[in-house]
Amino acid sequence: MAHESFEDAETAELINKYFVPIKVDREERPDIDSIYMSVCQALTGSGGWPTSIFMTPQQKPFFAGTYFPPTARRGSIGLRQLLAVLHEKWETERDVLLGAANEIVELLNHDEREQGNADMGLIEYAVTLYKQSYDQEYGGFGSAPKFPSPHNLLFLMSYYEKSGDKACLEMAENTLLQMYRGGLFDHIGGGFCRYSTDRRFLAPHFEKMLYDNALLIMAYCQAYQITQNPLYLNIAEKTAAYIRREMTSPEGGFYSAQDADSDGEEGKYYVFEPAEIIAILGEEAGQRFNDCFDITAKGNFNGKNIPNLLKHYPPGDEYERYLPEVYAYRRQRNRLHLDDKLLTSWNALMITAMCHLYRVSHKQSYLDAAQKAQRFIEERLCEGDSLLVSFRDGKRGGRAFLDDYAHYTFALLALHQATFDKVYLERALHFCRKAIAEFHDPDGGGFYLYGQANEQLILRPKETHDGALPSGNSVMAGVLLRLYYLTDDDDFETAAQRQLDFLAAAARSYPAAYANFLLALADYLDPPIKITAVAANRAELQEVPFTAPLSSGVRVLDAPTEEYPLKDGKNTFYVCRDRSCQPPVNRWEDALN
Repeated sequence: MAHESFEDAETAELINKYFVPIKVDREERPDIDSIYMSVCQALTGSGGWPTSIFMTPQQKPFFAGTYFPPTARRGSIGLRQLLAVLHEKWETERDVLLGAANEIVELLNHDEREQGNADMGLIEYAVTLYKQSYDQEYGGFGSAPKFPSPHNLLFLMSYYEKSGDKACLEMAENTLLQMYRGGLFDHIGGGFCRYSTDRRFLAPHFEKMLYDNALLIMAYCQAYQITQNPLYLNIAEKTAAYIRREMTSPEGGFYSAQDADSDGEEGKYYVFEPAEIIAILGEEAGQRFNDCFDITAKGNFNGKNIPNLLKHYPPGDEYERYLPEVYAYRRQRNRLHLDDKLLTSWNALMITAMCHLYRVSHKQSYLDAAQKAQRFIEERLCEGDSLLVSFRDGKRGGRAFLDDYAHYTFALLALHQATFDKVYLERALHFCRKAIAEFHDPDGGGFYLYGQANEQLILRPKETHDGALPSGNSVMAGVLLRLYYLTDDDDFETAAQRQLDFLAAAARSYPAAYANFLLALADYLDPPIKITAVAANRAELQEVPFTAPLSSGVRVLDAPTEEYPLKDGKNTFYVCRDRSCQPPVNRWEDALN
């Protein structure tokens, strides 16, 4: 629409003559995006991007739509025609438009949401829904387009661990395997694209997003920890290698995305012809490579080929040695545009992912990357005691939103569980309390998307369901619960329970859209083990992060207390589950068993 409509001279003349055009970056201003997407859905019955809103100077909308071509096309109104009509209506029937705008705002401000009861029934209903929508043949859920939605897979694997329901693990594993084998995964350079346009995960929309790759690293780490299948760890590490190679700034922050297009053509960077591979690797090796990765004369994408392993799996180790040559050729052949904006919430997700990968791989480099990114956030994306939303080219964005606080607090807790450095826990406590002060609704429950320090708009939405990434409200449920487990502060338990009840009401009709909330709910209803380690010799605790379950709550006290004394003068572990504690032990292995 930017190229077809806004750059059209006649259309631009009409816009500039009669309107004040404002283009909004939805990543920088999720509050505006959320409000006016709701408007578009209310007025048209559907939404999508681009979102086109016509409003009064008081921010009140009276007309909405998505894509408008410059002139009428196949029965749809053209933007030029629409601009002329709306201008005429504004001049001759302004009262009608203002009345409609006031009615829309009043309707959207009318919230009758009730409190719910967070119980096991929601979790079981969600599992039933996942089983009903699961694609038995190709993995994933529903029909094309298929999004990775890793939080759904994390929930299913967690449910398997708690219930033993093997069908849930099979759904998660098959989906993870199919996403890897298809073209959604970049077999040449690593990392995952945004979504698949087909059922088989063969042909993706080639844009690569930081948040997708962060969440997928977490999902493959969880799968590896459950199954010990080295393939899952290998996929997670290849994804992390891509992030560190192509998506990391010199200061340690993580860039937002890589575009799908090269030279104006979607996917051009990623596809190959058989002759190209043979020219790189030679006749014999090139032909074997082509056969393995389904690179044929016929092609599987617009006459060319997306490398994939859908027909030939497993590929064998011999192909790994060819990948650097093919990757180097691809890099010099075409270039991708990099979105070098650094967003707080997305960086926080990747910090959490790197912490998970460190804990399952034992490789220090992943923790180093997470810690460097955390320092970047503190130095570039903080102002006083508050977070900012973005940083790019030396310029800081505006005040952060709920998602930024929720995801960053969760990342600090992941760093604490990887290192047991109390500084991370203290920072997590600070930002959690800041989020409560800025965003929490003490009357209706839940957290608003934007805070008291942000620009005040016509609505204060509370986003509850998970979209491409978990909602700030669902992440806050997990944050509050983990802080209770780590501090024994009853105020956090009360806050977590209220938050879970609030989300339960929202999730009642379709809980499968609330996977991240369900993860927190499951841990509330069936708490993970809580281990308090009292250090006599902290050096002997170095292996603890690597063997503790990713979902467990472990804290380390540097000195004994009256409540937690040392046993026999040695490192001592206190293991509790659901307020019931076992006798203290000196061996970490005994604590886990």
